[in-house]
Amino acid sequence: MGIESDIKNFYEGLVSEEIYRLLDEGKVEEDNVEDVACVALNNLPSKYYRHSVDLAFYQGPEELMEMRRRVVEEVSSAIGFVQKHRN
Repeated sequence: MGIESDIKNFYEGLVSEEIYRLLDEGKVEEDNVEDVACVALNNLPSKYYRHSVDLAFYQGPEELMEMRRRVVEEVSSAIGFVQKHRN
């Protein structure tokens, strides 16, 4: 047990969901998934939690909608960044 296994960044799950959605649609290459995730996460704030119930108690639906909107924006931007720097 340790800090690394006990805390999580909520944005990691949202970014993963968005990337896999785009992967299914053919809008991101499988070889770029990890790079896109890193770039997107570096451009998003951290939202750490220990227990998922903590988020349910402190986070309202408006905040979650805004977080998802930012994730869509940052993942899209990260795809462009990675593609540009791969070629």
